[in-house]
Amino acid sequence: MRRQAGKGNSAPSLVVLELGSGETACALNPGRARSLASNTKILTTAAVLGRLGPSFRVQTRLFTDGTIDPEGTLQGSLYLKGGGDPALGTGPFLENYLGGAGTDIDSLALQAREAGVKRVTGRVYGDESVFDSLRGVADSGYATSPWIGPLSGLSINAGFTGAGLSEFSSNPARLAARTLAKRLRKRGVSVTDQVALARTPNLALRSRPLAIEESEDMAWLADVTNLYSNNFFAEMLVKLLGATKGRGGSTKAGTRVVREFAASLGAAVDPVDGSGLTVTNRASAEAIARLLVNAREKDWWGPFYRSLPIAGREGTVAYRMRGTAAEGRCRTKTGTLTGVSALSGYCFNRSGRRFAFSILMNGVSDTYDARAAQDKIAALVAGL
Repeated sequence: MRRQAGKGNSAPSLVVLELGSGETACALNPGRARSLASNTKILTTAAVLGRLGPSFRVQTRLFTDGTIDPEGTLQGSLYLKGGGDPALGTGPFLENYLGGAGTDIDSLALQAREAGVKRVTGRVYGDESVFDSLRGVADSGYATSPWIGPLSGLSINAGFTGAGLSEFSSNPARLAARTLAKRLRKRGVSVTDQVALARTPNLALRSRPLAIEESEDMAWLADVTNLYSNNFFAEMLVKLLGATKGRGGSTKAGTRVVREFAASLGAAVDPVDGSGLTVTNRASAEAIARLLVNAREKDWWGPFYRSLPIAGREGTVAYRMRGTAAEGRCRTKTGTLTGVSALSGYCFNRSGRRFAFSILMNGVSDTYDARAAQDKIAALVAGL
């Protein structure tokens, strides 16, 4: 394993731990911090499942600052208050992007109509204040990047302008408000298409929401994040951690929660975003493997474990490790950046032995050789 770990790169860190005892089966530079790439998502998804719980759901709410008269006229405006749901979208988008799952914004329009609203004298406002206004992470100077849609507390269609997945929106919250206004009109509600952005007034917040739509549970959100290494979901979730368990809805606040959570599992890590896009996300293979081992004792471990794709069959590793001992027996998370390649996860063997492992490669000169070596290591772990 140590020989394989040195292939295709100049700075490997490798650890294999037995789950039952926590003892080290193999190690190479175990405590040396390395750039993580998308192995950072292991930290993010473990933290959201551990701190928020697998059954946690994100709420998108619709408030009003007025009243509905007997004729169905809402004397006032509507406020679409985002909760940071990464899977809020239109029906066509959800069908194309998430196989029909997710949070359909049309449900909010339907609930408003069922509440008796036929006409709105004011306008629809979008409220994205649960998160800060930074659209990206450090890798892109906190602006929207080609690798991730614009982040917003009220994002729709993963930041894309529509179901075609071809262009990012310049103003996600405004697009969400405009989309809701359009859906209201399709439901027979008369409302202007002149939308705006504003915080929901305190008076409206003190009243019962006109409509509430909840996301899929956190177990599902974590699964989407890890299965195809979804950068947008990961960054939305880390901001959600900051908003709910930290000092505000920012990447900085969220990664602080992740860092403290990992420390509670015996892992010293240094994340700077939720997805791993920024090269300065760092930890050692020892820290990642130790987190994987200690997570197994927690009540959220099952959904976390199942969120990692099965080698040779699913997601980012659907075509890797096929025909080896790792196929069908290892669940792993990949990671790739320029000069960085990683593979970490679990292997459950025919013999009944169970292992956690982490392979972090920096100074990668040949990604193909690095991945081939990782796959061989996983197969060796599965055969121990």
